[in-house]
Amino acid sequence: MTEHFDLLETRDPELREREQMAALRRMVAHARASAPASAQLLADVDPEALTSREALARLPVTRKSELLDLQRARRPFGGFAATRWGAARRVFASPGPLYEPEGARPDYWRLARALFAAGFRAGDLVHNCFSYHLAPAGSMLETGAHALGCTVFPGGTGQTELQVQAMADLKPAGYVGTPSFLKIILEKADEQGVALPSLAKALVSGEAFPPSLRDALAARGIAGYQAYATADLGCIAYESPAREGLVVEEGVLVEIVRPGTGDPVAPGEVGEVVVTALANVDYPLIRFGTGDLSALLPGVSPCGRTNMRIKGWMGRADQTTKVKGMFVHPSQVAAIAKRHPEVGRARLVVDNPDGNDRMTLHVEVRDNASSHAEAIVASIREVTKLRGEVAFRAPGELPNDGKVIDDVRKYV
Repeated sequence: MTEHFDLLETRDPELREREQMAALRRMVAHARASAPASAQLLADVDPEALTSREALARLPVTRKSELLDLQRARRPFGGFAATRWGAARRVFASPGPLYEPEGARPDYWRLARALFAAGFRAGDLVHNCFSYHLAPAGSMLETGAHALGCTVFPGGTGQTELQVQAMADLKPAGYVGTPSFLKIILEKADEQGVALPSLAKALVSGEAFPPSLRDALAARGIAGYQAYATADLGCIAYESPAREGLVVEEGVLVEIVRPGTGDPVAPGEVGEVVVTALANVDYPLIRFGTGDLSALLPGVSPCGRTNMRIKGWMGRADQTTKVKGMFVHPSQVAAIAKRHPEVGRARLVVDNPDGNDRMTLHVEVRDNASSHAEAIVASIREVTKLRGEVAFRAPGELPNDGKVIDDVRKYV
């Protein structure tokens, strides 16, 4: 059995970087020419100057948290789409609502590679339990399965007894959907005394896939793998048989940046996942901030895939909170830290001793900490328009969890 989907997965990393930088230049030029919002956002960008990750990091980030207002101002896609009715095959809605186009290109959402890594092959029958209405998840997995040469049963969500019956009658090779719904289906099959021996593999997404559930599936003969995908971008990363993090999909560039900024963090440090899609000509999103937290893993996967890896989903980066009626954003914490070169990482802790809101900015400083206190407190006031305190920490003392604002207030 072939171990890899194609030769792209095992490219020399330097070759991949050159080819992806070339694809980036083409995509930025296309976005500027075809998507009104990108034309405005990237007006001063010379696509031919984008020859490195450092150059990419200088481009503006468009965050998912901003997209709702942008789409409301310019329906239906905020000016970021480069397609039109009739050319797009479908349009979907995800919570917000946010609208996403689906182009006509085969495997538009790029899930075939993730399915292959999970063991799916041409000729398999795939039982698809992602939703087929409003949100794109059902179509995302179906088009990936079709590109792989699989047949799909569109099970959708709910109707557990009918799902069990269809699995017993049709004997699918594998399941795609949320891991919790697969657990529910298997429990219903046990309750009915129905054996499902054909079910040997699963690709799950949409929620956490804890090791305990993965092991429970394995005990039943089902090898479960996970994919990380969004309705805006399609597949971002996927699990391989090595089970050491998630391998980044070949059709995207992934950066991990400090929440609230566009600045890449050091490898291993937790930050926000920012993605540039290199193949989505219908919806060319450049440096799109997903709002998800993750971290880069060192080295390459033992499975032979040479692309970078991330740890997987580690929480949300959008930690905006309200203090004394005023919103405080991660970008403001970053702005305060940038004013003071002596500050490494910074973390704003919000609590409420005696029922009164209090902000304390914890900062990592190498030495002479007390000499910086007054200036940092002044910056807190100037940037947030709120009073705050400062607490000094040694380098490396703050947790590496991606939190920039930690709201620990308790309400009785």
